[in-house]
Amino acid sequence: MIGKLTGRLDYRATDHVLIDVRGVGYIVYCSDRTLAALPGVGEAVALYTDMVVREDLMQLYGFMSLAEKEWHRLLCSVQGVGAKVSLAILGALGPDGVSRAIALGDWASVKSAKGVGPKTAQRIVLDLKDKAPGVMAMGGTVAQAMEGAAEVVEVIEPAASAPRKAAPPSGAGAATAGALSALSNLGYGPSDAAAAVAQAAAEAPEAGEAELIRAALRLLAPKT
Repeated sequence: MIGKLTGRLDYRATDHVLIDVRGVGYIVYCSDRTLAALPGVGEAVALYTDMVVREDLMQLYGFMSLAEKEWHRLLCSVQGVGAKVSLAILGALGPDGVSRAIALGDWASVKSAKGVGPKTAQRIVLDLKDKAPGVMAMGGTVAQAMEGAAEVVEVIEPAASAPRKAAPPSGAGAATAGALSALSNLGYGPSDAAAAVAQAAAEAPEAGEAELIRAALRLLAPKT
């Protein structure tokens, strides 16, 4: 399996890119949001990947973060949700938005993605609600993994002359992961902690870890 690609962006299409890795071109399908975040043609690029192999199909899907990749895997596990629908949801909401929507039971936000009906959106939220805390706690990006000497096992390295460049890491994922960890250490249950952090992040998107923790604690405080 191919878990990550690092190389040069050869060309960009409406739903996929071609990444040149040591002279071998890999076609990688991505969400609209991921495509928009990628560098220009000819520049260095790195993506986490998920490889789907069937009797009549072999395709790679690319993601900027491990959280995005994990949400894709989980979304595709829901009945009636394929890779196209999963990428549409991730393109509309992003991994942090998907985490918040599912943790809060906000199926209307999931329904806003192209091709997602109300029944499918409700099924996604119901099936994946318990998975939200684990994904929200990940928060890793390609740039962070490259700086940390790549703990991903399935890595295809670029030619020596290619610069190691990736999109800047997202602070939102790290802040969310840190807040969840802190609340867990304080004894709060995963689902309650995830819902509180998701609501706090939705109300203050630019909040750092400390602000998220304080806001989540206020939300979790017993109501008198």
